[in-house]
Amino acid sequence: MIVGPTASGKSQIALEIAKQTNAELISVDSMQVYRGMDIGTAKPSAAEQEAVRHHMIDIVDPSSDFTVAEFQTVARRVLDARVEGGLPVLVAGGSGLHMRALVDPLDFPPSDAKVRAEIDRMASADAVDLLSQADAEAGSVVDLKNHRRVQRALEILQLTGLTPTDRATSTAAVDVREYRPRVEFVGVGVDAGLSFEGEIRSRLTQMVGAGLLEEIEYLLPRLGRNARQAVGYKQLIPVVEGSVPIDDGLEAAAQATIGLAKRQRTFFRRDPRIDWIEWDADSDVRLLRAEAIIEKDARWNL
Repeated sequence: MIVGPTASGKSQIALEIAKQTNAELISVDSMQVYRGMDIGTAKPSAAEQEAVRHHMIDIVDPSSDFTVAEFQTVARRVLDARVEGGLPVLVAGGSGLHMRALVDPLDFPPSDAKVRAEIDRMASADAVDLLSQADAEAGSVVDLKNHRRVQRALEILQLTGLTPTDRATSTAAVDVREYRPRVEFVGVGVDAGLSFEGEIRSRLTQMVGAGLLEEIEYLLPRLGRNARQAVGYKQLIPVVEGSVPIDDGLEAAAQATIGLAKRQRTFFRRDPRIDWIEWDADSDVRLLRAEAIIEKDARWNL
């Protein structure tokens, strides 16, 4: 697994190692699943996808609100089939939630619009009382001051019969908190450190030069709720629509991407299973350092 913040060069490392080992790549990116969102998501080129088989790329239309639970179902099917067949697999990307949904026993409870609508009509105090009656310890698991979380807990309770305490104390939940995976892996972290802001701004400039604004204009009528929230797209849609000057939109996109990278770094740095390479501006050096970590596992022959 090769993970890290956006613009850190992790995808190139994964691609090179996949070529060496005849591995297949599974992308853990929340937006590369959407067809047509190519430039703004730094999607692997056609040539790269021809050189190495990629999964979880271009699988749904951008009008679809493809959930993490749906991603989990499809991606696990791909991963498990290859693991069972003894085939080498590289997982690469920057979405920590999608990564953990793939390799960890994360559970995504069902949802029902009618049940949610009934709960929505309840006053906040009544919703808290109802949840507390079902689970006296709910406050230790759910922020009872957060109405949306209380509503979601009640929805799950009605659909599954499981209280917040039931879910928090399940074997799977404990395994997730303690970072015990459902599939063993070697984790490599790539992080540009203090230079990441410059990398992000440089990449954004390259994306615009490659036609990002034209891509957004073409896709705009088909962008669903999720796709519209993609970092970069969200900030540049007003530019395409003519309501925001391009310089302002580009700065907003850069700041949003910088914020995303910081959140990604924080998320991945919490994971004790990831071994971080020492950053170097030379991509060949980064590759060698990633290879050295992977070679510690005897199952990989680089």
